[in-house]
Amino acid sequence: MKQLFGNAVVGQSGGPTAAINATLAGVIRGAKKSTCIQTLYGMRNGVEGLMKEDLIDLSAYFDGEKKLELLVNTPAAVLGSCRKKLPKMGEDDAFYENLISIFQKYNIRYFFYIGGNDSMDTVAKLSEYTRAHDYEMIILGVPKTIDNDLVGTDHTPGFGSAAKYIAVTTQEIIRDCAVYRVPAVTIIEIMGRDAGWLTAASAIGRVVNGIEPDLVYLPERVFDMQTFFSDVRAALAKHPNVVVAVSEGIRFADGHYVGEGTQTGVKDAFGHAYLAGTGKALELAIKAEIGCKVRSIELNLPQRCAAHLASKTDLMESVMLGEAAVFTAEEGITRQMMTMERLPCENYSIEFWHKDVSEIANKIRYVDDAFINAEGNHVTDECCRYLLPLIQGEVKCKYENGLPVHIIL
Repeated sequence: MKQLFGNAVVGQSGGPTAAINATLAGVIRGAKKSTCIQTLYGMRNGVEGLMKEDLIDLSAYFDGEKKLELLVNTPAAVLGSCRKKLPKMGEDDAFYENLISIFQKYNIRYFFYIGGNDSMDTVAKLSEYTRAHDYEMIILGVPKTIDNDLVGTDHTPGFGSAAKYIAVTTQEIIRDCAVYRVPAVTIIEIMGRDAGWLTAASAIGRVVNGIEPDLVYLPERVFDMQTFFSDVRAALAKHPNVVVAVSEGIRFADGHYVGEGTQTGVKDAFGHAYLAGTGKALELAIKAEIGCKVRSIELNLPQRCAAHLASKTDLMESVMLGEAAVFTAEEGITRQMMTMERLPCENYSIEFWHKDVSEIANKIRYVDDAFINAEGNHVTDECCRYLLPLIQGEVKCKYENGLPVHIIL
């Protein structure tokens, strides 16, 4: 598409991360440097806010570098989020016609959507509609998700910080559990519906100091309760303090979630069940079968909002990716998702690129087979080496009276 001149709008969608605001900061910086974009608007609560014309002038609000620095280190999504599923083209023309009228009213020619798999579905559908109806607009998806399950990119912004939190917290839990000699099992439940990247991060310590969970179970492998009992007994025979990391989305052979009995059955707009309770289900099973001391720990929201323990590498990449999205848009490139490509060199390095969003939306990137051991109860050294560069570096947050300072819009 040719180079366009006008205003831009950016939104955040799906589950927040410790780095999603860093990506937003990158988009803002890019827009300020742009010769094509006059005003950058932020849509509050994603597409839902856009439909209500609930917009904020980000170009005016972020009038200095200090605010942008605070934004980079602020967790969650400062613009707010949503899980709005857009209709397919032809299902609700009035919806898209209203959306186009808003774009025309504010002279929006650039659309940036920061999100995960479901957000790329939004980008793909909006791209399809504008192309079919000859509305000149550049639309780019900017990835984020702690799950690291987007295809087409080496990893996703937000994952590195969540992985760092999980790796550090697992190390601390293992040390805490080691103080007693009473046989005990501690189960750590980690986010991950379909892909086990986050749970794999619990084992990063193996290639750093040799300290890791005894067992690691990912959704990529069928979970069998009797095999689990055997694995736990074998671990208890080696030492009394067994630590197990499990993905919330592990399933039995029949497809049912291990924690299904403890879940609400509620689903979001995209049909995803709200998961929780896998650790508790395994805790009760161990208590009944083995009878030793057992506890379960659900890491829950801190995995994605612990900005004080963010990966410096993750935040830096997120800012650069947001800025690269603006530069890419200025070249007239549209209907793409920004990607990060790991370069084949000895020292970790990436470059930014883009791929057709229709080839990415609604697909899942699973943990590589080579990253899971033959028994299906742990990850390999290769997996740990892949993850290690993503958690490097510590951030310096601004504190006031002992608490971190955040941007609130």
